[in-house]
Amino acid sequence: MSDPIQLHLLQPGQQATITRINGASALRRRFVEMGIVKGETILIERHAPLGDPVEYFIKGYHLALRKEEAAQIEVSLLAGRNG
Repeated sequence: MSDPIQLHLLQPGQQATITRINGASALRRRFVEMGIVKGETILIERHAPLGDPVEYFIKGYHLALRKEEAAQIEVSLLAGRNG
């Protein structure tokens, strides 16, 4: 796996593994409720027309996050999945 980067920096088609979740405890709890947990694979689907929010695919469903929220999630790109 590659060095950790923030989730909001990835481009559509890239797939990564969640390595760390930062932020306030309430935000981390919300992420866990949405299925965003360490070790889970996440795929970047697409950006909204104005760039925010971004649509992700995780655990079999689509999820939209604002860039501000996605910046709290660190991921490692999966080899061969660099879009």
